[in-house]
Amino acid sequence: MVYQDIGQHISHQFDEDLESLRSKVLNMGGMVEKQIENALLALTKSDSSLAEEVATSDYKINSMEVAIDEECTQVIARRQPTASDLRLVVTVIKTITDLERIGDEAEKIGRHGVKLATVERTPSYFIEIKHMGEQVRKMLHDSLDAFARMDTEAAMTIAQGDREINDEYDALVRQLITHMMEDPRAIKRALRVMWCARSLERIGDHAKNICEYVIYTVAGTDIRHTSFEQVKKEQTEADE
Repeated sequence: MVYQDIGQHISHQFDEDLESLRSKVLNMGGMVEKQIENALLALTKSDSSLAEEVATSDYKINSMEVAIDEECTQVIARRQPTASDLRLVVTVIKTITDLERIGDEAEKIGRHGVKLATVERTPSYFIEIKHMGEQVRKMLHDSLDAFARMDTEAAMTIAQGDREINDEYDALVRQLITHMMEDPRAIKRALRVMWCARSLERIGDHAKNICEYVIYTVAGTDIRHTSFEQVKKEQTEADE
């Protein structure tokens, strides 16, 4: 009976450890979402002070990554998790790495925003990039929601939305290149907008990665180099 009580106690502590990790990932995700929101607001509203704040506050996200990574190391050392529990810890480590890189991309947008706030604006640029930014921010939010619920079906759907973001990025790049060819004086400004768009496209890629980690955690399947069509086919065959 004593051994059973000890086992239940250890199991309960382990569950608390895992829940703590999940909660901290979501807190970090919320901070990253806010960074993206502020970066886009600064960019589209020519708010140089807000852009500067975004560009210089990335250290907070970096600190969270280091702290959570250390906690993951402690969990592995103390609990020696196996199977799905180990996959969850691995997913946390990978997810915080992607969130940290998203923070880096938001910082880049902030730095470009500082420069763009001082030059003449071309409204069409910012209408397009604002729409793209909203799509990317929603994708990240939904990815974190799928992580919180470990919802593989939602993760699969969200991840496929990255194609739309890539299409928007390609369209904006073509528009910017055309403008630069027509007006060489706009090259520097257009390049800064292009780099912001590139950062948004990369954020979409990182959000897609988080969705793939959710599927890996629940199903134990690494789909990074597999088409979604193939994954759906395999799931259908497994259900039959």
